[in-house]
Amino acid sequence: MLAGGLLLAAAGAHAATLDTVKQRGTLACGVSTGFAGFSTPDSQGNYRGIDADYCRAIAVAVLGDATKVRFVGLTAQNRFTALQSGEVDVLLRNSTQTFLRDASIGLHAGPVNFYDGQGFAVKRDAGVTKVAELNGASVCVAQGTTHESTLGDYARANKVTFQPVVFERVDTMYQAFFAGRCDAMTQDASALAGAVSVAPNPADYVVLPETISKEPLGPFTRNGDDQWSTIVAWVHYGLVEAEEAGVTQANAEEQAKGGNPVAQRLLGTSGEFGSRIGLDNRWMLNAIKAVGNYSEVFERNVGSGSALKLQRGRNALWSQGGMMYAIPFR
Repeated sequence: MLAGGLLLAAAGAHAATLDTVKQRGTLACGVSTGFAGFSTPDSQGNYRGIDADYCRAIAVAVLGDATKVRFVGLTAQNRFTALQSGEVDVLLRNSTQTFLRDASIGLHAGPVNFYDGQGFAVKRDAGVTKVAELNGASVCVAQGTTHESTLGDYARANKVTFQPVVFERVDTMYQAFFAGRCDAMTQDASALAGAVSVAPNPADYVVLPETISKEPLGPFTRNGDDQWSTIVAWVHYGLVEAEEAGVTQANAEEQAKGGNPVAQRLLGTSGEFGSRIGLDNRWMLNAIKAVGNYSEVFERNVGSGSALKLQRGRNALWSQGGMMYAIPFR
């Protein structure tokens, strides 16, 4: 009796964000406004990218409609405050998961949806091939990011000197670098590839192959809202599990009727998995139909179907030499 009462009380305490989103009828999703391949508005104002697709996947899983998203553009400085204050329901903004962010700002780091590393972009005609050759160089870097502190850590550890040129806004940093104000620019290697792909003269720039850090990117939610954090996490695991099981945007309905028990649980044919977290049992079927599986999201936005042409690398499935691994649906 007591244990059941405690469980009911806990469930009520942790349902705040889910209830708010359902009552509001839209998901407020914190994103960037200028990271090609991750989150940036197109010429019609529609957000495109991996992070934008994750917002849509969460929206359709919860509300049954992938269009029920209000994209909230955030800077590196105000992104965590916006989540803490309730301005957004989930943060999907190229945000690196670190110990301090997980343990000291009242936020919960979800699963990694993109494994990245801090890299450098330089002008091609500078002839630079590795980071050590940037000793003494001016480096454009965004304020309030892990890149700013990692740049200093790398310099001290490797006895080199950088001249940081710090910018509050990423778009301003891009403009300054492409205008020749800095010798190099540092950021997540994937974001640099995206920035170079839309530069005035993309062929004039190169992203160095070397990275100087681990940058595991993923969603953040608020602490103390376990049900909502679980939903956000399992949308990601569901997209990865779909790739592992061969479930795609095009065949999801057919797979739901097939005989694969993994696909049946994932797509709501058996197991009542949705009701366990307060959702319709078709929650992952709807998400996959809206954005595809993880591979489809990756390839469309940053892979072979995009201007970035990034290789899967560490973001390949664990069974294909990568690090992407879904917790089983069982």
